[in-house]
Amino acid sequence: MTFEEQLMQDLKGAMKEKDQASLRGIRALKAAILVRKTDGSGTDISADEYIKIAQKLVKQRKESLDIYEKQNREDLAAVEREEIEVLERYLPAKLEASELNQMIKDIVEEVGATSMKDMGRVMGLANAKAAGRADGKEIATIVKALLQGQ
Repeated sequence: MTFEEQLMQDLKGAMKEKDQASLRGIRALKAAILVRKTDGSGTDISADEYIKIAQKLVKQRKESLDIYEKQNREDLAAVEREEIEVLERYLPAKLEASELNQMIKDIVEEVGATSMKDMGRVMGLANAKAAGRADGKEIATIVKALLQGQ
């Protein structure tokens, strides 16, 4: 079953169950996929691109959630939390902190990084290797700590 077929099946299930949070999240993901399909590039969407689209939507909602929490708008924050939960179903399983640390340590050794000047190379490889299984901010924090600690 393709990603889009799964999405349609989940949408139908959410409609039958009258699950408003799932409906909002799935419809947002479908809309983002439709925008990508009609962007004029004429290329098919790869599995990695589906993940990137879902990651982008989760990131947008997390930023909105942060703003709503700072403004004490719990009603709006709750909606964002629900949609984040729905969208995260379509992302690969997150790496454990210990796994992520070890992966980044291995990359630092592999590249021979010794200072903050090497952060860009390490980040590029780490983001590619994590492939949607870790947040960019989390990766950056670990890379900075490792490079500054050496």
